[in-house]
Amino acid sequence: MVIQLPGSDDTLLNPERLTPKEIVRELDKYIVGQRAAKRAVAIALRNRWRRQQLPPEMRDEIAPKNIVMIGPTGVGKTEIARRLARLTRSPFLKIEASKFTEVGYVGRDVESIVRDLTEIGVKLVKDEKNRLVREAAERNARERILDILLPDSRPPRARPAFVAEPQSLEDAPTETREKLGRWLDEGKLDEREIDVDVKEQSFPSFEIFTPQGVEEMGVNIKDMMGGLFGGKSKSKKMRVGDAREILVQEEAEKLVDQQNVAREAIERVEQSGIVFLDEIDKIAGRQNAAHGPDVSREGVQRDLLPIVEGTTVNTKYGMVKTDHILFIAAGAFHVSKPSDLIPELQGRFPIRVELESLSETDFEKILREPKNALTTQYVALLATEGVTLTFADDAVREIARYAAIVNEKTENIGARRLHTILERLLDELSFEASEMNGVSVSIDAAYVQRVLEGVIKDEDLSRYVL
Repeated sequence: MVIQLPGSDDTLLNPERLTPKEIVRELDKYIVGQRAAKRAVAIALRNRWRRQQLPPEMRDEIAPKNIVMIGPTGVGKTEIARRLARLTRSPFLKIEASKFTEVGYVGRDVESIVRDLTEIGVKLVKDEKNRLVREAAERNARERILDILLPDSRPPRARPAFVAEPQSLEDAPTETREKLGRWLDEGKLDEREIDVDVKEQSFPSFEIFTPQGVEEMGVNIKDMMGGLFGGKSKSKKMRVGDAREILVQEEAEKLVDQQNVAREAIERVEQSGIVFLDEIDKIAGRQNAAHGPDVSREGVQRDLLPIVEGTTVNTKYGMVKTDHILFIAAGAFHVSKPSDLIPELQGRFPIRVELESLSETDFEKILREPKNALTTQYVALLATEGVTLTFADDAVREIARYAAIVNEKTENIGARRLHTILERLLDELSFEASEMNGVSVSIDAAYVQRVLEGVIKDEDLSRYVL
């Protein structure tokens, strides 16, 4: 089994080669600094592979070492977890802890975390399976379109669009059908309108409050009453180009065993699922608070506890065990501290990593080094308008300096400040770019100072603009 790394120039990694050093090296391509946090998640990921190599009786005894990331906003907490999930093609869910309420209050219950993660896992596996049968699905969709364009052009027993043995000579398409097929492949028929039978996706919404949660009850009703509201086909008139993709998706679903998809998705969620629990500090009660909203905060923590330590949750695809799902919690902890969490929950997050605030040097690296660097993104965006944009080295240093100054004077929002700085800097150019085809623009330190100097000096204005 090999893992395709998204956006890594077709680099293939085998799980056995996904060592902690290799994981950190891959994370370094997108995230600047934060060495301690990268090491922690790399070790946690490698321990998963190590656990899979053990005998079953020992494997079930080893629990994941959940992580708490402590650090201000914009320093890379979420990005580390997201890139880690992409690296391993694991089901990944980012959720804010503040969205949940204690059982008995109106709001989302914590079991919806597992249900949402399972949905993501199913989609992940389904997309992989669909890619494997894509070629066959495209052939079948092509035959269906030709049947619509030219009915009775092949014997009835050859019309069902399933993958089968090669057609015999008596089933050979007519000459007209072959010609239409060539035109279809060349895109000459994409603008032509045809009538296509497509499955209806609409379904009336139900809001029923139950101990299981609003969202899960809605799912169960859909399953029970699917014959009344779903599964019907409706004839729609659409372009051949649009119909082709819809038919390819329908044919791919026919070729994929949906029960196997569900089983594989549940296994992947249980063995490699990752939940990023953001804003965990918002549900940590202060020591001196004994009444008011802190009671509900502690209730949410107690509801989270069984999910984190391991329980079984009922989903529409089957029972899902959470014993080996990796939980990565994160929070700024400006007001509260990790020790304000209830002791039982603290014990379920044995690894604590503190992320450092970003410096001017870090900002400069963020603008230059990552594969998805902000300067690279803006160069690519304006290239679509025919504008050649370049950033001089002194301009990058100046942008980093201004970002550090504004973070120091106002609220420190980390690397997100670079987004506001660059948007302000390139505002005029972005507005005029559609009329500048073929023009080359070089951003230097003088340009940066001319655009940003006035806003930076006026502290009141910079609070609103930057």
